[in-house]
Amino acid sequence: MFESVKQWLLRYVSPVFVMMLVASFVLWYIAKLNYTYTTEQTVHINVDGEQFDVVCVVEGLGTNLFSRIVYMRNSLRIPLSDLHYSPSADEKGYINIDPQSLQNAISVHYSDVKVISIGPIPPIKLPEKK
Repeated sequence: MFESVKQWLLRYVSPVFVMMLVASFVLWYIAKLNYTYTTEQTVHINVDGEQFDVVCVVEGLGTNLFSRIVYMRNSLRIPLSDLHYSPSADEKGYINIDPQSLQNAISVHYSDVKVISIGPIPPIKLPEKK
C-alpha cells in the first residue's frame, strides 16, 4: 500500500515542486515576521527574593517577539528600591506594588519590545532588610 503511494507521489509530484513549495513557505514566514504584533507574555519577576508571575501585553516586530519567546528567559530580577509600593490593606506584612512602576521596570529590561500593559500583581511579603 505505502509503496504504491510512494510511487504515485514520485510519478506525479516533482521533487523540485516540493522544494520550491517549502522555500516559498519559509520566505513567506520570514516576510510575516517583519510585521508588528501584539501578544501576551508571562514574565517571572523576582523582587528581592519574593517571586511571582505577571502577564504582560507586549507589542513589537515579529522577529523580536519570536526571538524573545524562543531564545531568552522571561525571568527578571528587580530590586524593590526601583519600585513604588504601599502597605497592603488586606494583609499585614505584605505590600502592593504600583503597576505603573513595575511596568516601567519591565520596559527597561525589554528594550526591543514595548510593554503596553501588565496584569494583576499579587501582594508580596515585605522583604527583610539585610
